[in-house]
Amino acid sequence: MATLDEMRQQVMQQAQGSMSLALAFVGVHNGLFEALAQPATVDELAARARVDAGYTRRWCEAAYAFGYLDAEGEVFRLTELGGAFRPSAPGTLMPFAVQSVLTAHMAERAAGLMPSGERPGERVLAERATILPWFGPMLEASFAGFFEREILPAVDVYASLDARGGVAVDLGCGNGWYLRALASRFANVRGIGLDGFEENIRQATEATERAGLSSRVSFRAGDLHRYTVDEPVDLVAMNRALHHVWDRHDEVFAKLFAALRPGGAVVIWEPRWPDDRAQLRDGRRRAMAFQNLSEHVQGNHFLRPDEVEAAMRAAGFAPKTWLFGDGTEAVIVGRRP
Repeated sequence: MATLDEMRQQVMQQAQGSMSLALAFVGVHNGLFEALAQPATVDELAARARVDAGYTRRWCEAAYAFGYLDAEGEVFRLTELGGAFRPSAPGTLMPFAVQSVLTAHMAERAAGLMPSGERPGERVLAERATILPWFGPMLEASFAGFFEREILPAVDVYASLDARGGVAVDLGCGNGWYLRALASRFANVRGIGLDGFEENIRQATEATERAGLSSRVSFRAGDLHRYTVDEPVDLVAMNRALHHVWDRHDEVFAKLFAALRPGGAVVIWEPRWPDDRAQLRDGRRRAMAFQNLSEHVQGNHFLRPDEVEAAMRAAGFAPKTWLFGDGTEAVIVGRRP
């Protein structure tokens, strides 16, 4: 049994870890890690990042304390760890910084809402002006590589989409990374992304233009309840989004069925909620357990694949599930006959 002093030391380490990620978020949001691609004094760094020199000095001192920066006299430079938080760095650690601040925000909201039971919905994601612009890049950095390495080669629906020169719709597209990945891999695929946040649409459109894919991929405002397609499409994707509308899943799947051509498919990618509660103590699922609390604030909860398959069958789809990430991620494909 741990002593009180041992538990205190453990919690102090956890608290410092939380502080370090919060500090990293300040640097990520204000472009300080990127601006330090070349060493700089405080004044030079403030000028590069176009931020206040007083705040920059205090951030540099704290970043030095936590090992993100080294210093020679008045010149600061990134350590290896600090460089890994650059959003442009391969395998960037930026998502951990963004998630840490989002977690604190959702914890504060859950604490305040618990007595009343109020569940204000997805608008809570837009309550912090510094978080929303990073939500799409955070998801892209967290999942795009996994999608391209693991999911895309394994799930046969994507190659079929390319063979028929099909149109894919991404509901809740974020910054458009999913459609960009499809269009980059498959030359015959066209894509339409819909999202409820204008910031996401702006980011998606600009990134698609930079990638040279604007002739085949476009984005427009729309949410998961109110959207239209100009003609029947070949694939509708919902990436980590179905649980946001699960309270109306019968209506959602009926609309998806109607939007698809015969032989088309709906592709649902969801975190896989475990059947056994004991699995939540697995290090790979602890974050999911907390996130399910934040999902409750938004009026949602995570799902099991069998729930999704049953809803698909009821709507007329023929479902099949693929599991990835040691069973922590589920892709459920429902084909329209």
